[in-house]
Amino acid sequence: MTTIDSAQKRSAQEVLGNIKEVDATVVKDMLVSELRDLNKKIIVLDDDPTGVQTVHGISVYTDWSVDSIEKGFQEENSMFFLLTNSRGFTAAKTDKAHTEIANNIAHVAKKLDKDFIIISRGDSTLRGHYPLETEVLKSTIEASSGIQYDGEVILPFFKEGGRLTVDNIHYVQYEEDLVPAGETEFAKDRTFGYTKSHLGEWVEEKTEGRFNAVNATYISLNSLRALDIEGIKEQLLQVRDFNKVVVNAVDYVDVEIFVIALVKAMKAGKQFMYRSAAALTKVIGGVSDKALLTRDELIREETNHGGLILVGSHVKKTTEQLEELKTSDFIEFIEFDCHLVLQPDKFQTEIDRVIESAETLIREGKTVTIYTRRERLDLGEGKKEEELKLSVKISDAVTSFVQRLSVRPNYIVAKGGITSSDIGTKGLEVKRATVAGQIQPGIPVWITGEESKFPGIAYIIFPGNVGAVTTLKDTVAILNK
Repeated sequence: MTTIDSAQKRSAQEVLGNIKEVDATVVKDMLVSELRDLNKKIIVLDDDPTGVQTVHGISVYTDWSVDSIEKGFQEENSMFFLLTNSRGFTAAKTDKAHTEIANNIAHVAKKLDKDFIIISRGDSTLRGHYPLETEVLKSTIEASSGIQYDGEVILPFFKEGGRLTVDNIHYVQYEEDLVPAGETEFAKDRTFGYTKSHLGEWVEEKTEGRFNAVNATYISLNSLRALDIEGIKEQLLQVRDFNKVVVNAVDYVDVEIFVIALVKAMKAGKQFMYRSAAALTKVIGGVSDKALLTRDELIREETNHGGLILVGSHVKKTTEQLEELKTSDFIEFIEFDCHLVLQPDKFQTEIDRVIESAETLIREGKTVTIYTRRERLDLGEGKKEEELKLSVKISDAVTSFVQRLSVRPNYIVAKGGITSSDIGTKGLEVKRATVAGQIQPGIPVWITGEESKFPGIAYIIFPGNVGAVTTLKDTVAILNK
């Protein structure tokens, strides 16, 4: 392994204050012009539902059947999302799902004679089944079509969540500080942990040395802010052998400039796979800015019932936000003792108790928060797969709170990626939803389809690692005005 990574915490003001300004209006005009004749369907595979946190007016399909993919291809929109929820899968299940997805996309694209781009949307703090997902997509697409991929774009920038890449190092912003991603709690994830913050080194670590940091192509902030479109395009034209393209970015304009050069390279015949956070999808999909959603836009069918908030994520930020939410005087709280999963009979009794309590309170017009016990279930070293399987059982239980609900809440908020995916697909039985926009920066809202358990309900998908301490409380306050 190389030893590039010597990342240190930095002052956000110091770093961002030294970056050259650029005329965003000029860039946007260039981007619109370049995207106008791209003529490729953009398919975003989302490993949990939070990836729509930058877009609006876009469809999300919750399965990857040929029928759903064909409907997505036939939409007027240039882009659609397929929700895989693969961050909650085992590696074997992830491999199988992505093989099926790639084969189905290739089949539909051939039938409709339409070019496409696949974006693997992953966590902005670098967790998930990487490189497994994009390598399965690459090999399957190449085997079933004439496409040969030249490289893979790595772009985890996500402004709304304070995820910035500077000097090839990915940072997570904590108030006034930029902390290297490899030094955060996210890097200590028991299933998807890592140690490197330099994205070239992160790739080297994740691929176990099959791709080296020194062979990656790095798109610098200096090149981007100098509007060196031709220079960046030339860098992209030189990429071979599925080597990686690391994109630095601290604002949307950096992604926009990169996409202008990228589209030029694609038009010159280059083919790329993408592992990105949510910013790239908004830019390459040509999605306009939209103001944050209001209560009037969200609550389309007023009831006398309370809302339902489900908190599953265990990251520190979620727990802090939950504690702040508990200071609200209009919410009833129910703790779900998920550790009883180790005792099946008691676990079922606990599930029944939670549902019965929640149903009664919602019917009485009270908003209810159900939250999982905050201590993480730890089976010890070498038990990652077992812990993942237990977490699926817990997630299934949380999902059943919606599945078995006989009263329609005024709205539903789900906190955490895996939690929100299972509630959307299994609890609400959504096949296709429309992204209404965001209620807070980085917090998307689905409007459920007619086929769902509660048609037309506002379903707020609140990522576990997004927002300030007060953001969950503020979001619920908007919904209860």
